[in-house]
Amino acid sequence: MAVSTKDEAVVIEYVLLGAIQGLTEFLPVSSSAHLVIAERLLGLDPPGVLLEALLHWGTLAAIVVALRKDLSDIVLSLYGRGSLERRREIGLLLAGTVPIVVVGLVARSKIDQVFSSLWSVAIGLLLTAAALGVAQWRRRHADRSWLRFGDAMAVGLAQAASLVPGISRSGLTISTAVARGVAPRAAARFSFLLSIPALFGAGLVTLMSGTAREVGTTFYWPGLIVGVFTAFVVGLVTIRTLLYVIARRGLWVFAAYCAVVSVFVIVGWLI
Repeated sequence: MAVSTKDEAVVIEYVLLGAIQGLTEFLPVSSSAHLVIAERLLGLDPPGVLLEALLHWGTLAAIVVALRKDLSDIVLSLYGRGSLERRREIGLLLAGTVPIVVVGLVARSKIDQVFSSLWSVAIGLLLTAAALGVAQWRRRHADRSWLRFGDAMAVGLAQAASLVPGISRSGLTISTAVARGVAPRAAARFSFLLSIPALFGAGLVTLMSGTAREVGTTFYWPGLIVGVFTAFVVGLVTIRTLLYVIARRGLWVFAAYCAVVSVFVIVGWLI
């Protein structure tokens, strides 16, 4: 069956949205900010509820594949076959997840309403740049390969703060851990593990909150599948690249990037 030009345009748009989601969900540069910028700059339509949820789950699948060995060890520890360190890590992940669950359930809709402008996105990017800069400065003193309970709670609060558009979830969580003395690679690993329940919950909440609005909507399923697959592949490559970069090069390049994009957004907003 021939594919229409309109269908091709939809597929291209879904691929772009999937690539942006997969790339910026894990790089410390804010996926929400880049989706907003892409919508304004490229004229892309905001992703529908179903697509938004599936993109979250596409990047979730990337984490599961990238950290499958760690996840396997954690699951085995539940049955007494893993190490004490892995069982302890389950407690840390649970502690770190509590803040975003509470804030997400209580205030997410209000946050989206208050912080939905380009101006707030620019401020969020500047805050992300500042956090990354502090982490880079503290990097030489960050050598712990494990987290304490206080570290997990601080990272969890940082993850909850990233519900504000423009603030990078990975940027703020990794920076918080590094600032508290955790080695960058260990900080990134914990940030990725902590994102698993967050991404699953974000997709589920988005899907449930928007189901009623999209009843009767016809979806172009080939486009959805391609978009989600793009988010998965790009996310998988991004995770592996980021682990390499922050362990060897640091966070300064991401801090500079966020600052430059923030200035770009502010100038665009003023114009």
